[in-house]
Amino acid sequence: MSLKAVEEVSAEVPADDFQALEDKVYRTIEMYKAAREAKVSTEREIQRVRQQLKERDEELDSLRREAVQLRKDREEVRRRVEKMMRQIDSVGEAQVAS
Repeated sequence: MSLKAVEEVSAEVPADDFQALEDKVYRTIEMYKAAREAKVSTEREIQRVRQQLKERDEELDSLRREAVQLRKDREEVRRRVEKMMRQIDSVGEAQVAS
C-alpha cells in the first residue's frame, strides 16, 4: 500500500472510531473466551449427569432383579407353608378319625 493510500485511510478513520472498534474487538474476544469456558463447563456437567444416569440405570436393573428374586422366594415360602398346613390338617383329621 502506498504512503498516500495509508494517509487516506488514516484520514477516513478518526482515532475515536478506531478506539471504539478496538474496544468492540476486545469485548468480542472476552465474550468468546467466556462462551468457550461455559461450553467446557457444560460438557463436564453433561458427562457427570450421564455417569449418574448410568449408575441409576444399573441400580434400577439390580433392584428389578432383586424384586423378581424376592417374588420367587415369596412364592416358594407360600408353597412350603401351604404344604405344612395340609400336613397339619391331615394329622388333625387322622386324630379325629381315630
